Amino acid sequence: MARNLELLDSVKVFKQPNYLENFVQATFNALTPEKVKGATLVVSGDGRYYSEEAIQIIIKLAAANGVRRVWVGQNSLLSTPAVSAVIRERVGNDGSKATGAFILTASHNPGGPTEDFGIKYNMENGGPAPESITDKIYENTKTIKEYPIAEDLPSVDISAIGTTSFEGPEGKFDVEVFDSADDYVKLMKSIFDFESIKKLLSSPKFTFCYDALHGVAGAYAHRIFVEELGAQESSLLNCTPKKDFGGGHPDPNLTYAKELVARMGLSKIDPGVEPPEFGAAADGDADRNMILGKRFFVTPSDSVAIIAANAVGAIPYFSSGLKGVARSMPTSAALDVVAKNLNLKFFEVPTGWKFFGNLMDAGMCSVCGEESFGTGSDHIREKDGIWAVLAWLSILAHKNKETLDGNAKLVTVEDIVRQHWATYGRHYYTRYDYENVDAAAAKELMALLVKLQSSLPEVNKIVKEIHPNVANVASADEFEYKDPVDGSVSKHQGIRYLFEDGSRLVFRLSGTGSEGATIRLYIEQYEKDASKTGRDSQDALAPLVDVALKLSKMQEFTGRSSPTVIT
Repeated sequence: MARNLELLDSVKVFKQPNYLENFVQATFNALTPEKVKGATLVVSGDGRYYSEEAIQIIIKLAAANGVRRVWVGQNSLLSTPAVSAVIRERVGNDGSKATGAFILTASHNPGGPTEDFGIKYNMENGGPAPESITDKIYENTKTIKEYPIAEDLPSVDISAIGTTSFEGPEGKFDVEVFDSADDYVKLMKSIFDFESIKKLLSSPKFTFCYDALHGVAGAYAHRIFVEELGAQESSLLNCTPKKDFGGGHPDPNLTYAKELVARMGLSKIDPGVEPPEFGAAADGDADRNMILGKRFFVTPSDSVAIIAANAVGAIPYFSSGLKGVARSMPTSAALDVVAKNLNLKFFEVPTGWKFFGNLMDAGMCSVCGEESFGTGSDHIREKDGIWAVLAWLSILAHKNKETLDGNAKLVTVEDIVRQHWATYGRHYYTRYDYENVDAAAAKELMALLVKLQSSLPEVNKIVKEIHPNVANVASADEFEYKDPVDGSVSKHQGIRYLFEDGSRLVFRLSGTGSEGATIRLYIEQYEKDASKTGRDSQDALAPLVDVALKLSKMQEFTGRSSPTVIT
């Protein structure tokens, strides 16, 4: 079991005797008594295979531990952002509020009998448990010898809305099954101008497509986009949640969202019809998003920067201004430039949503994002895929408020992105993943990169020999973050080479176990000359890619002539 925020493994492993029970009990044991005894807990997830069985087990464990009530989304469905919203916003009929949640998801991993399952615990602020709790959970899993469970408690019908009351081992115990979308939709309507978006979606000039990849987002898509905003039913793609995600990989990117990518005119397959003006996709638990225009892909790094640049004018929730913005360290610096131009507080944090949550709880951050298709704001404490789509629709509605009537040309997704580049410059950006490389060789490569940082003149000599037109390295370090809220320090978060022209190389390791490691290489070239922001990304990045691969001796250490995946 990994020592992280989420226990993730195959369904086969989770079905082992006591496996799930041990983790849940280890979590109860890590919490303070008032967060267990008499508490209200949310238990739901993305509906993947094994979710229903897992919920019944957790209900029985909760009853035996003295939990007062459990809230379950109908049919076990609650997106990860909706869980956060329920914890923060929902009030029960008896005035109860949730103190935490078990979220059943393996994020963007495939589902099914031979695929993945996962579970994580979120706290009373709606965000993932901090390391102080996950460390205790991990230690508890190594020593746990028993757990109480209400074996005789009958199974609860989680398909029917309503409350079932029991006399549990510790007293009165209720399980309430509630509508998965109600609280989340109410929150979205308090953030965005739904009438403005509705006008956009009803315009004959504007066409729209949303792909839930058969994940939990489908439980919200019909309600929000069709019922509330008036989109056509035909605008929804793969919006029936399925336990195995329809046999697909529920990861919203250009590789796995094949049907949407083809429909938007971005694949080699001719869609046969004119692509929609706007397209979006979600992952399995609906916290990640992909934004597309007609024949145009918006990088996640650009997406968060564009949302931040337009939020105050386009989204009512932000009308009084942004408190600050933040991005994960590997994410491109497009957001930095917006923050500087708009005089906003800016934070660069390690990968992990808990760091954003700390800033938000302290009132220091309004909008944040990461390069792995995660975008969000301080309305909850998780990234939020549908929120990101509504943010983009709000920006499109705002930009087109004078163009929807009459013959004026529609301001498109591509227009908005290119205008942003003209104003702030463009951050050409790509990620190379070298998966399952020898762990020892990967560590040696990283050690070389750290050693090189001790002499920047030597580094720049090597850089100029590889490609004389690449700018000099201005500074280099191993990223370390001191949390401005709680003072905690996170070390060894990635190796950075920062160039004089604003370009960057970032190297990170993950999965350094017996099965090998993944080396992630992030390559970013900043271009502020508006006449040069329309180049093909791979062409613009080619010199810097060459420098990155030769400086790190990537092929020498890994034996690979090319990465496993290029994003």
